[in-house]
Amino acid sequence: MTDRITALDLPDPPPADPDIAAYFARCEEKLGLVPNVLRAYAFDTAKLRAFMAFYNDLMLAPSGLTKAEREMIAVAVSAENRCVYCLTAHGAALRQLTGDPALAERIAQNYRHAGLPDRQRAMLDFAVKLTRRPEAIEEADRAALRAAGFDDRAIWDIAAVAGFFNMSNRVATATGMEPNPEYHGMAR
Repeated sequence: MTDRITALDLPDPPPADPDIAAYFARCEEKLGLVPNVLRAYAFDTAKLRAFMAFYNDLMLAPSGLTKAEREMIAVAVSAENRCVYCLTAHGAALRQLTGDPALAERIAQNYRHAGLPDRQRAMLDFAVKLTRRPEAIEEADRAALRAAGFDDRAIWDIAAVAGFFNMSNRVATATGMEPNPEYHGMAR
């Protein structure tokens, strides 16, 4: 581990606009830290705003998926992509949301052996297939989600969360993004 947030030599961030400073303060208050992913994006205010808006919409807005289910997708996709940053950060979030550190660890290691209900297993099967072989997704995959109890809006949300984490996993890995050390001990 290093003191650097990423392996890149990016420009220092400009002074934070008041809304971004307030958002970072809320992170500090709620999490006890400002996630390094936000600090990494801070060199480009437009990209930071876009990242925050999309993340908050996907992970916090009303959905047919619970917040824990969205974090399960983040963890399963990040495990598939071997993204150290997202596995660490979202593993901590999943431990906190479920109150079950062992379940969160099992999902990170191999969700297929986590003893998940059929609904969540189908959701993660779809998210991982979308990660590994997006060209192979077909109507039978969507039908399996419907059979597990997901409506079409929830299927959209599963795809959107999986797609977002595939993108962010790649950026985090490509830039050598380091997780905040505090995540390692959260909710254990």
